[in-house]
Amino acid sequence: MADSIFRPTRRSAIQGMSAILLPVHEAGAVARDFEPTHGTRNAADAAFDLGTATVEDINRAMDRHALTAEKLVRLSLARVNAYEPELHAVITLNPNAIKEARALDEERRTNGRRSPLHGIPVILKDNINTHDLPTTLGFYGLKGAVPFSDAEIVQKLRTAGAIILAKTNLSELAGGPEMSSLGGQTRNPHNPAFSPAGSSSGTAVGVAASYAPIGIGTDTTGSVRWPAATNGVVGLKPTIGAISTVGVMPTAPTFDTVGPITRSVADASLVLSILQGIDVRDPSVRRQKLFYYPQDYRAGLTPDALRGARIGFLRRDFSGDDPETDAIMNAAVEKLKAGGATIIEVELPFWLPHFHGDLESLIVRTESAPNLDAYLQASFPPRYPRTHAEILAMSEKIASAAPPGVLPNPGRLEGYRGEAATPPPTNPLYIAARDQGRAFVKASMQAILAQDKLDALVCPTQTRPIHKIGEAPASNSRHLYGNFGLQITSSIGWPELTVPAGFTGEGLPVGISFIGPEFAEMKLLAFGYAFEQVTHAFRQPATTPPLPGDRFTF
Repeated sequence: MADSIFRPTRRSAIQGMSAILLPVHEAGAVARDFEPTHGTRNAADAAFDLGTATVEDINRAMDRHALTAEKLVRLSLARVNAYEPELHAVITLNPNAIKEARALDEERRTNGRRSPLHGIPVILKDNINTHDLPTTLGFYGLKGAVPFSDAEIVQKLRTAGAIILAKTNLSELAGGPEMSSLGGQTRNPHNPAFSPAGSSSGTAVGVAASYAPIGIGTDTTGSVRWPAATNGVVGLKPTIGAISTVGVMPTAPTFDTVGPITRSVADASLVLSILQGIDVRDPSVRRQKLFYYPQDYRAGLTPDALRGARIGFLRRDFSGDDPETDAIMNAAVEKLKAGGATIIEVELPFWLPHFHGDLESLIVRTESAPNLDAYLQASFPPRYPRTHAEILAMSEKIASAAPPGVLPNPGRLEGYRGEAATPPPTNPLYIAARDQGRAFVKASMQAILAQDKLDALVCPTQTRPIHKIGEAPASNSRHLYGNFGLQITSSIGWPELTVPAGFTGEGLPVGISFIGPEFAEMKLLAFGYAFEQVTHAFRQPATTPPLPGDRFTF
């Protein structure tokens, strides 16, 4: 069992610091003066690599006085300064990050750490409210828009001692292509010619490029899992309602979740342990009346967790689109077997992928505009856009004549138009889809688990490598897209964990997904951890190599 996550503490004064915003390109102003300090060599030398370090590794270096939060933040800012000109993963840097790190270092010296996240940089998708940094949603009309208050999860991160390093680029308003009118086109650090997937694109890219060891994204129909897998990192979509979405821009509250993006399963487990908690203000909680017992998810992480597990492999439904992906997935399944799991090949009913896809589309389009209106009015001063209709009108305007620094986003504009034309939430078809349709899909998935007494399901997170930027994603022979499986767990609120499984010949990552019923996170994380310990498939991107000071011994 891991130690207690939190040290009781009063709210720190650093949480109230005001922010004077710096553009991303000014990161070097706070990074160039840093000269890394190496630990003293002795018989118990340990190696530290910023690009692969877990939170546990960072805390070990801090405990031995080889690293401080301030030095860690400076290293992170140096990487942002070096690689942002090409990746476009960051919209806003926290100009007070170094000051906050110094205060946390002093607190650590005086009182010990609050939690394992004490002094750890975290990057947030820019649709998560922060009271001291803008939350732009990637939309040019919200440039500089600072919300009235923090999202619930941001309050939890600050209480744990985490440092909000940056707000990251995203698919605009968490929809459409992997770009925004404010942040531009985000690129994949493994090959910048390729997409990073969306909508939590900047968060996944930032974690893969080692801007921070922890990222927080949002997921409605795959927006944590797909970019995590596409950028070769770990991503978790928890059970709907397990983490509060209060203070997070809604896309479709029936599906919306918040999830960690990390470089290791252990760190995803830690973040879930800190952020979890049923919030009665959350729409999904009110509708479903969810209850569960909070857990320290690190407790289940053992190398032999796969022993005796019964896991269903959705081979037929998730193969045939790309030979390399199929080969990587087949090798991953053999690793699961070697770890002691029994693998049973299972198949979805032929109608299910199309049925749930149509279901998801109807619910998302219906819920988007009215919930966005309520969020904008509750979060920002009146001088910023207040409604979906205003955002649509402003997007139409820049389609023909964009001002300097603003990028037209035709893919997202089409989405805005479709959302505006959708019938209201009083539509009986929408209500039937939300209440009866989802229940039918959920019962069907439960039956698949029950008939073979399965603990979980596995499949590739994406059935083919990501497309190049500028190219449209290709559908397969079943007229479905390569990540269509992600929508099944989204529509029924089940958790899903993606873990790196391998790379294609072009160096593009492929992820494996572990899927289970509601509140099965402990089991899924344990399975993912055991798989990770055997495969060690995480790879630092070739285009974001270590900088001076990123590696040292102590």
